[in-house]
This record gives sequence, structure tokens and C-alpha cells, in this order.
Amino acid sequence: MTHDLAIIWAHKDELLSGAVTTAVLSALTGACSLVTGALLTVVLMSKRRALATVARGFVDLMRCTPFLLLVYLIYYGLPSFGIRLDNEPAGFLALLLYNTAYIAEILRSGWANRPHEEIEASYAFGFHGFQLVRRLILPPVFYSTAPMLGNQFIQIVKDSSFLTIIAVPELTYAANNIQSNYYIPFTAFIVAVLLYWVLCSAIEFCVSAVRRVSEQYQ
Repeated sequence: MTHDLAIIWAHKDELLSGAVTTAVLSALTGACSLVTGALLTVVLMSKRRALATVARGFVDLMRCTPFLLLVYLIYYGLPSFGIRLDNEPAGFLALLLYNTAYIAEILRSGWANRPHEEIEASYAFGFHGFQLVRRLILPPVFYSTAPMLGNQFIQIVKDSSFLTIIAVPELTYAANNIQSNYYIPFTAFIVAVLLYWVLCSAIEFCVSAVRRVSEQYQ
């Protein structure tokens, strides 16, 4: 075990680089999917049934598609149509599409559970359309769904590990490189698990901090 830890320490830069790639990719995906998910939620809740039906179809499709298969489709399937993406953009696109659907569904459920009287009162005070959604609907929806959104952001971190199959240099890819070169699978992967735990704990801390700040203004 001491020998294994010595190898890990000698390759700590590779593991830390993988962890940073995972963190940056996950943060970028989380931020972008939160925006696109919110926009998709507006469409899901639209009174225009055709638009809402298309949006619902996309959400259901993503939720029923294994993430690994989506990565394969984007990275290996799109070139059949002349669309070629490098490994990192392909991985980001897969994460974005997949998590946009889940975040949209989380926000939709939060929106659907808001008291209808609040919206009616907002109409009475002259709020309509995007202004109503941006100022009076989405803020309390974000607050009420914060724990579920936090869980989804943690899921983004874990889903990023699948991108090792297309050689994105994230944390699992780095750990697998070390174990395949030195055959120390337990030590390499347990260190990776600990680094994932650190990343996910940071997300939990941030979500809790946001909720505490929000409660001060309730």
C-alpha cells in the first residue's frame, strides 16, 4: 500500500488536473443547464400546447436515454451527418442536453406546486409574460427546488466520469491511466472516489449557503 501511495503521489499533478477538468466541466454544465432548463420550463408551462408538447417530448426522450448512449450518439453518431466535435465539446454537449431536461422537470414540478393565487395576484398588479416569470415565478421556484437542484448538480459531477470513454481528461480518465500503467486499481480509484467526494461536498456546501442567504430575505 505504501508503494501504491508513492505512485499516486508521484502522479498527483495528473489526478489534480483531472479533478480540475471535472470541476470546470461540471460547473460550466451546471450553470448553462440551469439557464437552458429554466427557459425550457417556461415552454413546458406554456399555454401553447404545441410548444409544450414538443418540450415534453424532449424532456421524456432525455430522461429515457442512458447517458452513455447519448455520449456515443454525439461523439460517434453525429459525424455520419457531417458534424464532428472534439471530445471535450462533445462531452459538454451531452451533459448539457441531458441535464437541461432533468433541471427543466425539477423546475416544472416546483412551478406547478406554487399557489395559483400568487399568479392571479401578480396579474392584478400588472405583471405579465416574461416579466412575471422572471421576477415573481422563477425566484421562489429556484428556492423551493434548491435541494433537488443540488442533487442534480452532484449528478452532473458523477455523469462526467462517463466521458472517459471518449478520452476527456477528467478525473476518472486520469485515475484509469495510472492504474493501467502501474496496476494499482484499488488505490488509484479510491483516491479518485475521495476527490469526487470533495467536489460533491463543495456543491452541498454551496447549496446550503445559498439557502441560508435566501432565508434571510424571506
